[in-house]
Amino acid sequence: MNTILRTQLAGVTRRPARLLLTGLAVLVASFVVFATVLAQQITERSVLNGLSGTPEAADLVVREGAITGKQVAAITALPGVSRTAARTSIGAQLGGQYLGITADPGTGPLALVTTTEGRYPSAAGEIAVTPRTVQLLGLTVGATATVDPGTGKKVPLKVVGVVKPPQDFGYDAYAPATTVLGLVDEPYVQQVDIDLDGGADPDRVAAAMTKIFAGVKQDDRPNVATGADVRLAEARDRAGEIDQVFAVVGMFVAIAVAAAGLIAASTFRIVFAQRMRQLALLRAVGAGRGAMFRALAAEGALTGLLTGAVGVLAALGVGHLVPAVLRGLGWKVLSPGLPVLPALGTILLAVVISVVAVLAPAVSASRIAPLEALRAAAGAGARKSIGTARWVAGLLPLAGAVALAGYVFANLPGPDAEDYDAQTMLLAVVASGALAFVALIALGPVLVRPVLAVAGWPLRRLGPVGRLAIGGVGGSARRAAAVSVVVALGVTLTAGVLVGGASMRVLGDRELAASAPADFELTGGDGIALPAGFVTKAKASAELTRVTAYRRIATAKVGQFEDLAVTDLDMAALPRLRDLDVKHGSVDDLGPGKAVLAGYVAEVGGLGVGDRATVVNKGKKVELTVVAVLGDETPLHTGLLVTPADLTALGAGPAVSGLLADAAHDGDSGRTEGLRAMRALSGGNPDFSVNVLADERDQLNSSLTAVLAIALGLIGLTVLIAVVGVGATTALSVVERVRESGLLRAIGMSRGGLRAMLTAESSLYGVIGAVLGLLLGVPYAWLAIQAVGVNAPLAIPVWQLAAAFLILVALTALAGVLPARRAAKVSPVTALGSE
Repeated sequence: MNTILRTQLAGVTRRPARLLLTGLAVLVASFVVFATVLAQQITERSVLNGLSGTPEAADLVVREGAITGKQVAAITALPGVSRTAARTSIGAQLGGQYLGITADPGTGPLALVTTTEGRYPSAAGEIAVTPRTVQLLGLTVGATATVDPGTGKKVPLKVVGVVKPPQDFGYDAYAPATTVLGLVDEPYVQQVDIDLDGGADPDRVAAAMTKIFAGVKQDDRPNVATGADVRLAEARDRAGEIDQVFAVVGMFVAIAVAAAGLIAASTFRIVFAQRMRQLALLRAVGAGRGAMFRALAAEGALTGLLTGAVGVLAALGVGHLVPAVLRGLGWKVLSPGLPVLPALGTILLAVVISVVAVLAPAVSASRIAPLEALRAAAGAGARKSIGTARWVAGLLPLAGAVALAGYVFANLPGPDAEDYDAQTMLLAVVASGALAFVALIALGPVLVRPVLAVAGWPLRRLGPVGRLAIGGVGGSARRAAAVSVVVALGVTLTAGVLVGGASMRVLGDRELAASAPADFELTGGDGIALPAGFVTKAKASAELTRVTAYRRIATAKVGQFEDLAVTDLDMAALPRLRDLDVKHGSVDDLGPGKAVLAGYVAEVGGLGVGDRATVVNKGKKVELTVVAVLGDETPLHTGLLVTPADLTALGAGPAVSGLLADAAHDGDSGRTEGLRAMRALSGGNPDFSVNVLADERDQLNSSLTAVLAIALGLIGLTVLIAVVGVGATTALSVVERVRESGLLRAIGMSRGGLRAMLTAESSLYGVIGAVLGLLLGVPYAWLAIQAVGVNAPLAIPVWQLAAAFLILVALTALAGVLPARRAAKVSPVTALGSE
């Protein structure tokens, strides 16, 4: 074996490029794995200090118990205590809107906020608000907010300043603890931050604090801890979210590693096929199968060791370079350390991947008889049959995948399913997909030719170059399958994310059409009607458009439903209402004597399109024909939609219940001006409030977009491995077929034609993989959506899928450009004279 291994290593030394190409996918995988480790370190180090909600100046913290004002005063009076900050917060109602009021000293080392406009409150009845609260609630400096802090009494609070908080949700106010505690009937403090005098003994002060709470029951007794421990615990709690994110990242990295293993196995098979004559000569001079196998496995381990080390070093360089560049741009980003154990683990992982990848090719290479190998060096790669064992290895998981998918399909939830275990069903979908992919790996060589026959039809129309490219891919179905399967994995994941994202977006649009049909809504608190002048002013405003008033009654009775809300909202006035989930009928048919019903009303009442519904309100009765049935979400959370005439017949007065409007101009500035125009209608009257419904829509859209972007970015790791594999396979194929290329050149093919042929072959790997990926990805995406049980419709983003298809084919074509250029540069005479 030593002699064989030395022979193999000598060949590697003479052709190091071959070793690099063989392990290129493993190198990229090692880079991705270690870069992920460094990225997690960078993220946790950079944000750890900012994750705590306790200021750095807090030496001691009292929390986790009900703390009275007297106890806070006793703590403040202790020797060694420099200052204290009592932390508490309450929720108040401001004209039907929520306002959170938090205690903070406002100044000094224990303050969590800084004043940016006006001054910080210093007297009772004064508050400061955040910038987004100014924008959303209109509480500018000098304004008075009349709030109900849960006591049933309205308290006027004057806004005297604007502060910058740790987080700004748009409904935040701050004031000294005395002001906040004075707003509620049963005041208590949630936490006390303590700043000690210089030289004070924290242990002695903590012991004195413990005595203050000696008379408190054990279950209610607050805990005294050091500020450092509290900050670390808070940071760790929030850093746990970072760990969860990187756990998801790790799942995608694991998929990329598996893809790298498949690519490595394919490249090893190609390399061994190229060296079949050399291996045959070694067998002919006495090398046994076992020794040959061990030597090839050792070569795989060496490949993993070298490529893993290079990948780790490259990731380490990038991991330290990027934070330095970001710091130069003004970002507060810390550099990672030097995690030795993860680095060694990554290199070991690369070795394991390479060894596992080399096993099957090494077994195949060692089993070929010397005479057979000497007759056809590439015979192993061109076999058309996959053998009985591989058929079984493919059909068994395929049967399992079909069985699991059938089980999920047969047990999909109905519209109102109870006790449905969505997690188990989703895991069954994932397991089915994994088995289908295993079957694809085994049966790939059988699927390549029929897919190639259909997908390669346009290429045949391009003449001899296209036909030769198809023949080159089809002539080595095993190689094409090994590379295309990895491409298919990336496309399957991409298609699943795109289809799932589009379906969830449609579902979100349906829900938002009901909850946020316009940018703004103006209503009166406690059912107060809007003055008629509000509607006239709103329609006259240049900052508002699609102004729609509606009336509402909340005491109607339909069947067994009592106190049902009925409104006369104009369904044609707001374009977003077109996104409503209409189960049956059409909302366009709404007219006098007709009604649109919420889904739950129709289901419980046994009503459908064409049925007559009797609506009763305070002694008045109206018979209405059902023309449409909506889903569970209805505009303004109403049970019935009727015409104004029918609502009047049910006893509704002429007064308007609410007003919906859109901003007349796009962008943040247009929305801000529209919000100001809506607020100007009420003239500052606290009985009327403006809800910014567009914020809900923006939040959903931004969240969904961010999730899709992150998911596609992570899937890009697999696509990257696949593209690298295509490039390596094409490059090795060029080396393997030097004589063929020389023959084609000798009979008249130009350099450009040879480049085009090899580039087309490379792109065909992407075409085959993309077709297989779409055939798997779209059905499984639909099944996953149904299994989740959220009643989302199947939405196929055709243009996005087409773009993903074309991008991937273009990337795989580009991966073959350099190898094709290299092959075209070799002269026909040199190529024909090569071994």
